Amino acid sequence: MTTFSFCKTSRNIKIRYIKNYSKNDLYIVFLHGFMSDLEGKKPKVFLNFAKKHKLGFLALEYSGHGKSSGKFVEGNISKWSSQTKLLIQKIVKKKKVILIGSSMGAWISLNQFKYFKSQIQGFIGIGSAPEFLENLMWKKFTKKIKDEIITKKISFIKHGKYEYPITLQLIKDGKKNKVLNKKINSNIKVTMIHGSKDESVPVVYSKKVLKIFQKAQKKLIVVKSGDHSLSSPKNLKIIKNEISLMI
Repeated sequence: MTTFSFCKTSRNIKIRYIKNYSKNDLYIVFLHGFMSDLEGKKPKVFLNFAKKHKLGFLALEYSGHGKSSGKFVEGNISKWSSQTKLLIQKIVKKKKVILIGSSMGAWISLNQFKYFKSQIQGFIGIGSAPEFLENLMWKKFTKKIKDEIITKKISFIKHGKYEYPITLQLIKDGKKNKVLNKKINSNIKVTMIHGSKDESVPVVYSKKVLKIFQKAQKKLIVVKSGDHSLSSPKNLKIIKNEISLMI
């Protein structure tokens, strides 16, 4: 059974997380996607991988996600990135890090480079979705939806079997968190893994992430018939293999 802990990041926000303490100088940090949580397969698989290889591990739920406190509609990329930074400082401290970012988690991972550049020794993106709020949502919304978000400050968007509450402050904050125009000169291993049948985020977003890294050892793996989450045993095996190559 997975043991969860809570960390207070502000006066009224407690962030739920799982960790594996290790004397080893390397931690895997997993960052989940938009409206996701730590109940899925990926966090548990990566936690077990870390334990097996005697590595440290950290995964957290941003405010308004899972069992963390706070309202989802009050969250945004800036807040979730800041909470991630605080948890890494508290749990990982000065140890080396391999970041694994799933979907929006890849965007939040990229935001960590400005704080932990010298500690990050590898980065794996799974269906990476940086800047998705503007490019994959706002720009594709109908005039009716845009008008509703501007006047009512929120609209409930259906996508597949999910409904996403999209707020005006979330969209505006996304525009402040541009990462695809940045350049990162870290000489590390960067691997993007993307499903060829991803219906949420096109593969081109993983290619855009790789372009940010000027000196990295870069790799793009397009998983044949893979979906957005890449959570099947076969797909998780591919991801674990890439983590092994980084450690």
